[in-house]
Amino acid sequence: MITIGYILIGIGAFFYFLGGLGIFRMPDVYNRLQAGTKATTLGSFSVILGVGLVNLEFLPKALIIIAFIALTNPVGSSVLARAAYLKGIKPTDKTKVDEYKGGGNK
Repeated sequence: MITIGYILIGIGAFFYFLGGLGIFRMPDVYNRLQAGTKATTLGSFSVILGVGLVNLEFLPKALIIIAFIALTNPVGSSVLARAAYLKGIKPTDKTKVDEYKGGGNK
């Protein structure tokens, strides 16, 4: 169990690295937000579950924290993207579809 926990912590650290790389490499705020959110969500899941497996007393709390992150990260990133769009931050020229451009709340 401890070995699996440390492997999960390592995988989580790798996802954090990929998230930072995605934030650095992506062309606009929307792509950066998506890359950072996806990678840090998976990284957090892995690290927290790994810590829960290394210290079994923490496992129930770890599962609650993972559930909380699974519920809040997508909502938070959507709200930030919508706020950026409403503030007038334009997506990159390579963006093909703009779902918000038609106006109205769908």
